[in-house]
Amino acid sequence: MRHLLRPAPLYLLLTYAALSAIPFFPMLLGKRLDRPWQVFGIEAVAWVAVWALFKRPAWFHWLLIPAFLALPTEIYLFSFYGQSMSTHHLGIIAETSPKEALEFLGATVWLMLAVMAAVIAWWLTSFRAARRARELDWDDGSRWLTLGLLAIGAGLWAYGHEFGVAPRPAAASSAKAAASAAKPAAGAAYTGLRAPPLPRWAVLPLEFDAFAQTWPFGITARGVDFYKERKHLAQLVRRNSHFSFGARQATPDAEPEIVVMVLGESSRFDRWSLNGYARETNPLLAKEANLVTLPDVVTSVSATRLSVPVIISRKPAMQSLKDGFAEKSFLTAYKEAGFKTWWLSNQISFGEFDTPVSVFAKEADVIQFLNLGGFTNSSNFDEILFDPLRIAIADPAPKKLIVLHSLGSHWNYSQRYPKQFDRWQPSLFGIDKPVYSDPALKAQLNNSYDSSILYTDWFLANVIGQLKGSQQRSAMLYVSDHGQSLYDKSCKLAFHGHNTQFDFHVPALLWYSEQYRARYPAKVEQLQRHRDARLATENMFHTVLDLADIRYPGERLERSFVNPGFREHKRYVDSYGWSDYDNAAFKGDCREVIDKGTPLKREK
Repeated sequence: MRHLLRPAPLYLLLTYAALSAIPFFPMLLGKRLDRPWQVFGIEAVAWVAVWALFKRPAWFHWLLIPAFLALPTEIYLFSFYGQSMSTHHLGIIAETSPKEALEFLGATVWLMLAVMAAVIAWWLTSFRAARRARELDWDDGSRWLTLGLLAIGAGLWAYGHEFGVAPRPAAASSAKAAASAAKPAAGAAYTGLRAPPLPRWAVLPLEFDAFAQTWPFGITARGVDFYKERKHLAQLVRRNSHFSFGARQATPDAEPEIVVMVLGESSRFDRWSLNGYARETNPLLAKEANLVTLPDVVTSVSATRLSVPVIISRKPAMQSLKDGFAEKSFLTAYKEAGFKTWWLSNQISFGEFDTPVSVFAKEADVIQFLNLGGFTNSSNFDEILFDPLRIAIADPAPKKLIVLHSLGSHWNYSQRYPKQFDRWQPSLFGIDKPVYSDPALKAQLNNSYDSSILYTDWFLANVIGQLKGSQQRSAMLYVSDHGQSLYDKSCKLAFHGHNTQFDFHVPALLWYSEQYRARYPAKVEQLQRHRDARLATENMFHTVLDLADIRYPGERLERSFVNPGFREHKRYVDSYGWSDYDNAAFKGDCREVIDKGTPLKREK
C-alpha cells in the first residue's frame, strides 16, 4: 500500500475520487440525493470495469475528457438550479450560438473561462500522473477473474433487457397470470428469439436513471438520452420538412407590424378577476384599454405537449393524442408572408414531454429557451422573457411575429412568482417540496395559485407596455394551454390531466394598439362581435394568421374570430373519449365533463 502514497498514484486516485464525488455535491448544499447507495455502488463497479478492461489508467484517462469539460456546467447547475445536466441542458448548449452564450453569461463569462482553464490543467496534470503511476497497472490474475464476473453480469443484464423479467409473486393476481408469466417471450425485440424471462433473483440492481446520476460515467447515459431525443426530433422535423402554406399578406405595406402570441401555462379561467373572480387577480389588465377578454374558450386536452400543437398549428383536436403532425405551425406561414419570427420560451426544450412543442419552435428564425431550472424552485420567473422581447421589438425587421411561451402557473405554484406577489395567506411560498397530493394543503395551494395568476397579470401588462412603448402597429393574443383542478369544494382532484371543466375551460384575451385599430378596423369590430362566442384552442391558429391579414390556399376563415366569416363549431374534449363539450353535463364538485350522448372513440 505504501507505493500508493507516492505523489503520482496518490494524485490520480484523489482525482478519480473527486470526480466520483460530483453526484454527492448537492448533499453539501443540504439537499437530498436519490438512491445514494445505488449511485455509489454503480460508480464503484464502473471504475472496476474500466480498470479491468484497459489495465492502465493512462489508457482510459482519455475517455474522461467529456466528464472533465462538462464538470463546470454540472457544478453550475447544481449550485444555481439544484439539478444535474439533462437532455434539456444539452439541447440548450447544442443550439445556443457563442453570441447568445456571451449575452447570457455577461461578466460571468470570465469566471467560466477561468474555471474551464483550471479544469483543462487538471486533466493534463492528472494524465501526466496516469502515465507515471505504473504502480496502478492491473496485471495479475485477479483482473481476468474480474472480467469474467463482469461478463456474467453483463450477460444477465442483456438477457433481462431482451426477454424481460419475471413478475413479483404478488403481481400474479391469479394462477392464470402466474402461468402466463412463466411462458416464453413472444419474440424478443432485437434477436426475435424466444426464451423465458429472467428470474427476479438474478436481476442486477442497475437502473438507467441511477447510472445517469453517476459521474464521470453517467454522462454517457445522458448523451445517449440526448441523442435519442435529437433523433426523435429530427424524425418529426423530416415529416413536414417540405410543407409550405403558400402564405402571403393580403395587402402588405411598409409600416412596422408586430404580432405577439403568449402561450400561458396551467391557467384556469375562473381564477381571473377579469372573468368575475372575487379576488383581484388582474388589477393591471383591468385598466388596459383595447383589451378584449374571451370568456368561453376550451382546450381539447389538458396536457401541454398535446394542447400546444393544437394552438399553433392546424392539428385537429381529435388528433392531439397522436405524436407529430404532417404540417408546420403558424410560424412558417408568417415567415412565408415576410415576417421575422421569434420563439422565446421559459419552458424547457428537450425531453419526452417537450419534443412535440419544440419541433414547432424550431421553425422560428430566433429560438431561445431560457429556463435552465426546469420546473424547480430555481427556475426563472417569466420576466426573464422581457429582455429578449425588448431586443425582438427593437429588431430592424419591419414585420415580426413573437411567440412567448411562459411558465405561468405550472406547479409548484408558489415558485412561479417572487415574494412581493405572495398576496394571499397562508401559502406554500418558501416550501421547497410540499406534499402536493395532500388535500390538507388545499388553502395554501389555492392561495399560491391565485398569487401566480396575479404575477401573470403583471407579466402580461408588462408585455403590453413594451408593445405600447414601441409606438408600432401591434396585437397580443394570450391563451392558456390548459387549466387546473384545485380540490374544489368536496372534489379530491388537483392539478391537470383530469376530465374536469376546470381543466378544459381556459382564459384567453386579445389586446391591440391604436395603430392596429387604425389599420384593421374591421377586424377589431369582428373581435368585439365574437368576444362571447363558443371558442376552442383550435381557433387560435386561424385567428393569429388573420390578425396580420395573412392569406393562404385552404384557409378556414370561419375559424377566425376576427373575421366576418366566423362560425362556431363543435368543441370536443378528451373526456372518456371525445366528448362534445357543449352537449355535456358537469358532474359533481369536480365538474367532470360527461357527454350526454355517446363520446367518439379516440384514434390510436
